[in-house]
Amino acid sequence: MDLHVYNTLILSDLHLGAETSHAREATQVLKENRFKRLILLGDIFADLNFARLTKEHWKFLGYIRKLSNPKRNIEVIWVEGNHDHGLANIMSHLVGVRVYQHYKWMCGDLRHLAIHGHQFDGFQVNNVRLSTLGTSLYLKLQKFDFKNKPIARLIDRLNTRWLRMSSKVALGATQFARQHGADRIFCGHTHEAIHVKQDGIDYYNAGGWVDSRMTYVTVDEQEVRIHEFNKHEFDEQKLNQLERGEREFAEHGYAGRTDNRDSSEKRGEADPAFADFADESGLLEDVEYESVGS
Repeated sequence: MDLHVYNTLILSDLHLGAETSHAREATQVLKENRFKRLILLGDIFADLNFARLTKEHWKFLGYIRKLSNPKRNIEVIWVEGNHDHGLANIMSHLVGVRVYQHYKWMCGDLRHLAIHGHQFDGFQVNNVRLSTLGTSLYLKLQKFDFKNKPIARLIDRLNTRWLRMSSKVALGATQFARQHGADRIFCGHTHEAIHVKQDGIDYYNAGGWVDSRMTYVTVDEQEVRIHEFNKHEFDEQKLNQLERGEREFAEHGYAGRTDNRDSSEKRGEADPAFADFADESGLLEDVEYESVGS
């Protein structure tokens, strides 16, 4: 049976480098769906420290590189978030995508607009240094948190509610869409997936990938949908893979065994060198791409 091909798939706030980033699950979503356009809606990185990236994080970037290969005929767009600031040139050449401050496109007769959303967060705009310091402390806290990072995730949720970011971003985004003549506008930043319609403009937030609720958005001429990743089904798939690996080990010995350690165990000095897996993930492909867009 042919898979449905979406006009656009939008994924935001993966925060690669953070202990709470669900990079493996996000990669699975991209592999399981078909789409003509992929929009990475900002904060794909947690900060500029690439030493924090695990093998699963690099695999996500490698898969983005493969999707951006012109032979696949998929338009891959990176909309810069506040955590991505300073990475535009690097990412444009590393994974072969164009980077924008905001991006416009048509789907059917409707005008669509994508922007990360931190531009409408007054605290972020007026307290850049304090926000950067808070991010650094937050990432350090994750190293001492429990296995499922409950403290870090609680702080993230409390931060969103205390600053009332969801309503602020929704209001600012709706006004921005009206100024640019857009019928629909898509944001991230708040990590809370919602849909609000105001004065004929549809506002969608794609949510994020650092909490237990992992969401993404698909766009078609007929509808826009907010999807929630089913972690239970994904865990069952991983369990089945593990069982197959154990059977292969029993039948063929060490040669058939796979490494099933959690990616969070592969950090810092214990991480495999980038060159060891960059080629496998596609990051060393000799392909020319366009540089940064505007």
